[in-house]
Amino acid sequence: MKHRIGFNALSRKSSSRKALKRNMVTSLFRYERIETTKAKALEVRKMAEKMITRAKVDNVHNRRIVAADLYDEAIVAKLFKEIAPMFQDRKGGYTRILKTGYRLGDAAEMVILELVEKTEKKDAKADKKASKKDKKEA
Repeated sequence: MKHRIGFNALSRKSSSRKALKRNMVTSLFRYERIETTKAKALEVRKMAEKMITRAKVDNVHNRRIVAADLYDEAIVAKLFKEIAPMFQDRKGGYTRILKTGYRLGDAAEMVILELVEKTEKKDAKADKKASKKDKKEA
């Protein structure tokens, strides 16, 4: 039984584990979807969901707390301006884990960790087609 064990150490020392989680959370917010092992995804999910909950209230204190773990200022801005507003009416469960199978090398269970809702990205091809169509009509 795993009583009183609060987290998975992921067979790493604390500094390596913290760096791994920071990097993976940054990648999750940057790409909105990452593929990793199940154990890592479960740990990263805890950190990411707490950050999104904190980012729902945009003030200096919350920005500083989140920026202590996310070293990329652009990602901090994206979290507060794009990602957190999508989840304003949601009380939790901002991420989902989708199982994809097992890795060939070591048979580790692989999953996709992604945000439940996606940010709106402008499609460059659609914009070009629309502008060509407008020119053609004029």
